[in-house]
Amino acid sequence: MPEATGIRARQRERTRRTLLREGRRLFAEHGYAEVGLNGVVTAAKVTKGALYHHFDGKPDLFRAVLEEVQAEVADEVAGAADAVSAPWERLTAGCRAFLVAATAPDVRRIMLVDGPAVLGWSTWREMDEANSVRHLTEALTDLVAAGVLPPRPVEPVAHLLSGAMNEAALWLAGRTGPDDLDQVWAALSRMLESLRTDRDRNDDR
Repeated sequence: MPEATGIRARQRERTRRTLLREGRRLFAEHGYAEVGLNGVVTAAKVTKGALYHHFDGKPDLFRAVLEEVQAEVADEVAGAADAVSAPWERLTAGCRAFLVAATAPDVRRIMLVDGPAVLGWSTWREMDEANSVRHLTEALTDLVAAGVLPPRPVEPVAHLLSGAMNEAALWLAGRTGPDDLDQVWAALSRMLESLRTDRDRNDDR
């Protein structure tokens, strides 16, 4: 009996993963509004009943896809930050990694375009705060403690930076120039530099 229960649990998890994979592919290719549940279950080769076993409906499936996308972006940002040791470079490496990750077509459409429209601005903001804003707040708090940033409330700064990077990612997604990312990064870098203490900037010279 325990073995049979384990097999069923693995089958359910495989079904859920398949629905997430196909839902993500369809949402990215066609946009939320153009995707129907029939298309999702057909692509996943499951019944609609199987989908409703895991998700309440299309909005719930989309939210799960969005959570997956946000987690992947957060992992890429954390990986880039962890690759360097100096506190300031950790922040800048993470910010640049976010811009690169968020401009991938599927990420942009799901996370930045359809996310707020489908879930509503308040819900989307809560999810964004739980991911990028929270990580930015933690990074800025560490920089204040290290004397890299002057003492200040970091939460409003984290929200301003998060909004700026989201807008930059949306702008980049519609561009095709080879220097667009470098230009955006140059502007964002100047914005970040303005936050540092004069002493910390001088230490880098």
